[in-house]
Amino acid sequence: MQVSITSRHGSISQSTHDYMSQKVEKLLTYFGRVTSIGITVDFSNGKSTVEILVNTEHRHDLVAAETADEATVAFDLALHKMEQQVRKYKEKIQDHRGPSLSEIPVAE
Repeated sequence: MQVSITSRHGSISQSTHDYMSQKVEKLLTYFGRVTSIGITVDFSNGKSTVEILVNTEHRHDLVAAETADEATVAFDLALHKMEQQVRKYKEKIQDHRGPSLSEIPVAE
């Protein structure tokens, strides 16, 4: 899995970079078919906007964005949104077949 972290209109420290890459690895525990993760940190007007883009197999992209005063706070909020999206996507993939015919009750 490839993780890329970029910043616009500013820079992030190495410790913040390491923190983000370490936390985003946790997404693999929810869904193992992630091909790449892109994190964009935008510093503008005294606020930090973090956007997380997750590419999965089958060309499905998940996007979560948050804005806060600090980059780490915005990242944590966006990561929480992304975790929910990944869980929902995994359930959608696993439950696409529906119940088997033996589980459907027969009306008499």
